Amino acid sequence: MKTFPRTSLAALLLGLVSQAAQAELPGMRGTQHFGFTVPDRQAAVDFFVEVIGCEAFFTIGPFGPFEDDWMSENLDVHPDATIPAAHLVRCGNGTNLEIFEYTAPDQRAEQPRNSDIGGHHIAFYVDDMDQAVAYLENQGVEVLGTPKTFTEGPMEGLSWVYFMAPWGMQLEMVSVPHGMGYEADTGSRLWDPRH
Repeated sequence: MKTFPRTSLAALLLGLVSQAAQAELPGMRGTQHFGFTVPDRQAAVDFFVEVIGCEAFFTIGPFGPFEDDWMSENLDVHPDATIPAAHLVRCGNGTNLEIFEYTAPDQRAEQPRNSDIGGHHIAFYVDDMDQAVAYLENQGVEVLGTPKTFTEGPMEGLSWVYFMAPWGMQLEMVSVPHGMGYEADTGSRLWDPRH
């Protein structure tokens, strides 16, 4: 039986771990959009454009009803589901939002909470947290609590606060005017809309 010196074994294991950590979807360049479903697509687009400041691009649809199982085969929804329309918007230097409105016989109408499976939120970067909170409050948007700032750990320096879209979707604002704590430990950086 062949044995390896400890340093060779450690190098081999490190190489295997590095290869696994660098595995990726071929040709993957980043996030192109986030899609989510709302009860009133036009009201949602209006909120993102008129309150948040996003730019509306175009509308697609309608899709369905189909005579076959196209919706279940391709989207994993009820075969009788329809998509009256979806809107594409972009918010600053960030990914696109694909805002759907669906109809379906088995549709659930309640928004998931962050603690629910499938819970989610979208975070928007702002330069001045206090100014952004005051703006949302003046627009009649519900802001949850007051901004909090991490004072230690990898997110040290990041301020955040949640707010609610009119239809109950959770959104967040973040600001990192002087960087985050993890930056002292690595040259790699999380994506940042400021750059």
